[in-house]
Amino acid sequence: MKNNHGGRRAAGATSSNLTLPNAITILRAFGIPLFLWTLFSGDRDLWAILILIVAGASDYLDGKLARALNQYSRLGELLDPLVDRLYIAAVLIGLTIRDVIPLWLLLILIARDLILATTLPGLYRIGKGPLPVTFLGKAATLNLLYAFPLLLLAQQNGAAATVAGIFATAFAGWGVLLYLLTGAQYLLEARSQIRGASDTVTP
Repeated sequence: MKNNHGGRRAAGATSSNLTLPNAITILRAFGIPLFLWTLFSGDRDLWAILILIVAGASDYLDGKLARALNQYSRLGELLDPLVDRLYIAAVLIGLTIRDVIPLWLLLILIARDLILATTLPGLYRIGKGPLPVTFLGKAATLNLLYAFPLLLLAQQNGAAATVAGIFATAFAGWGVLLYLLTGAQYLLEARSQIRGASDTVTP
């Protein structure tokens, strides 16, 4: 059985929704409107960068704590990837409006999630919810979360901005590639499970 960050549930693990990893995930969700406010309120880019750094670190931390504290929950299984997707969508839209990233990149990544959303009715119909996050899926998310503050930092002046731009390109490239690759994997797996369930009940 999976915990809320993709690891195996160990014997004796707690199943309560009131866990530290879930609290960190919820706090990360509250960071979404705060980030957008700093991004568009003028002269607060450094605060926006700091929020993105904290978001990336917390996304790594809640998974580590879930395993270290042996805490899992069904809420966490659903909440963690949902908050990740909302964070990515909000940041992509914000950075596109600020002309930090091109519009075509925003459209590709949002289209990926919209296509995956079409599998949810079929999965719920066979008694399953969203597919658990895979290792590559988490790697894709982390690469994008690491790329976002670097992309914003690259818009500033100075040598640090130049260096940030190099690393931002690398993280963004790997993140987009893995995001699309895992999207294809999730889509194939969801369709396979739906088809398999349909074949089972067919007389």
